[in-house]
Amino acid sequence: MTLTLPSPASPLKIGTRGSPLALAQAYETRQRLGTAFDLPEDAFEIVVIKTTGDNRAMIDADRPLKEIGNKGLFTKEIEEAMLRGDIDIAVHSTKDMPVEQPAGLVLDTFLPREDVRDAFISPSLNSIHDLPNGAVVGTSSLRRRAQLLNRRPDLNVVEFRGNVQTRLKKLTDGVADCTFLAMAGIRRLNMDDVPVTAISPEDMLPAIAQGTIGIERRSDDPRAAGMLEAIHHSETGYRLLAERALLAALDGSCETPIAGLADISGGILRLRGEVLRPDGSDSIAEDATGVIGDGAEMARAMAEKLLTKAGPGFFDWKN
Repeated sequence: MTLTLPSPASPLKIGTRGSPLALAQAYETRQRLGTAFDLPEDAFEIVVIKTTGDNRAMIDADRPLKEIGNKGLFTKEIEEAMLRGDIDIAVHSTKDMPVEQPAGLVLDTFLPREDVRDAFISPSLNSIHDLPNGAVVGTSSLRRRAQLLNRRPDLNVVEFRGNVQTRLKKLTDGVADCTFLAMAGIRRLNMDDVPVTAISPEDMLPAIAQGTIGIERRSDDPRAAGMLEAIHHSETGYRLLAERALLAALDGSCETPIAGLADISGGILRLRGEVLRPDGSDSIAEDATGVIGDGAEMARAMAEKLLTKAGPGFFDWKN
């Protein structure tokens, strides 16, 4: 099939949130598509769409994400625009994406994965291990909160929302001793001046799909499908197939603290998973290896083991 490529007169419309990180991810997508098909920048149009999760008042008030909604917080309005035909593709941080897409939409393109690790950010401390007893740490992530309290019950964890710039200002204002972001975001924004230390996955297993850019399209759009196929990174795709299958089998919402990471080395896929109580009082983990193509099956088997270990009382806080 011959693709009808976009042009400055009829550009491909790329939907994205308006944060600096979201725009950086949209620009990377535009650059990769332009290179793959030898197209100029103006053959693409970046369309900024405000989502529920971008509500300034909620960010400033540090409203917990679970009070506002779940994983659709940063995607709903963008997906609605795509279904209406206002945009052709949508660029997302994959960790914000629900495990199931709305009818008519497909998420099957992933760019090469960035650094998967969490980032420890503090103007006065060098490492998560340097936190003094009773330190105030800020995070909006239920996973990070649970992991921190599981390892360090003495910490005082406070709600901390906003993009990189907002959170750094809160640290400067003394709201907390440290905060946490994804290393991928720091790198994509080239923020070399940020006081950051990468946290080993052994200390803090990252979120499912952390560090990845996912590109969503309409299922009935062959041009978008053909163009995106040219920039899809297959190894990242295999890793996310396993991680997102684990999330789906455990709990695809934002209500359960879940961490997971798939790595590929020497033709073998290693999958690690962790599920915690929100207060950090209990943590259950599994580690498995297998054939790359069996990632989703491995994930479902791991989820079954984790749920069996957890037992019926583990999720009683959800009732």
